[in-house]
Amino acid sequence: MKPIEKDGHHLRLFTIGKARFLAYPECGARLLSWHQSMPSGASAELILWPEGSLDEPAKIGKVRGGNPVLFPFSARTFCEGDIGFWRTPQGNRLPMQPHGYARGGTFELLSVREDAFASRFVPSAACNEAYPFQYEFTVSYRFHEDGFEVDFELRNLDEVAIPWSAGHHFYFAMPADHREAYHYQIDAAQTYRHASDGSLSAFSGVPLSGDFSDPRLVDLIHCSLRSPVARFGPYADGKNVEIAFKNPGSPDPWNCFVTWTETARSPFYCVEPWMGPPNGPEHGRGVKLVAPGALGRFCVSVRLK
Repeated sequence: MKPIEKDGHHLRLFTIGKARFLAYPECGARLLSWHQSMPSGASAELILWPEGSLDEPAKIGKVRGGNPVLFPFSARTFCEGDIGFWRTPQGNRLPMQPHGYARGGTFELLSVREDAFASRFVPSAACNEAYPFQYEFTVSYRFHEDGFEVDFELRNLDEVAIPWSAGHHFYFAMPADHREAYHYQIDAAQTYRHASDGSLSAFSGVPLSGDFSDPRLVDLIHCSLRSPVARFGPYADGKNVEIAFKNPGSPDPWNCFVTWTETARSPFYCVEPWMGPPNGPEHGRGVKLVAPGALGRFCVSVRLK
């Protein structure tokens, strides 16, 4: 592990064999990029981070790159048709911003090794207002020559059960002009769109395997997974990336992969493992309750195979 100072930011570079991972443990517990060295000496970019994105610290949480941590809920929430709100199990209507408050939030570095780090979330005042519980939320990365594992842990320090439905937002490098060359396989029995009123609407006809030039993949929620693994590529040395849910009993019935890109010209495509679909607090699908004194975990692996 090598500390790197860049524009006043304290980054850390993890080099494990042919793999290089750049991370910002104190800001969003953010994995910024992943590169693999090729036999030719070239470097293949798997997870991208746009140059110049560290220039405005207040906007790092919204950068289209790396792996934003989505906590306590993924995507948009609604309360009785009103976007940007949710209702707690205790019946309180509270604000909630899209993707939660951790992706650009402050984290305390708990530990760092040559191949790993762990950081604990420090909630902002806005987060405390929206998610008024006593808890510890920790993000831990373990790096390998062919990928990494990342664990979310939510420890309930409160006297009431705490709901959560977290997720990842991996930005994988993919040239816009060559999306047809990148193929995916996601074995989902059901796919959905997230409607403008917060409901889920079934969307059929998208094949279980195909290529990323298919416009129907954009903003598609792949649920009822028959396999806990999403496979796509090729990337370095012609290998595929495999993202897998690693929790006991995975996949959960409402664990999902979300496929998304911003525009037809974006140099990335996101394949995102989530605990459950958007708006979980309202429809209940994929939301887990962590009992007082208990520990909730959500674990995924990302490997090149």
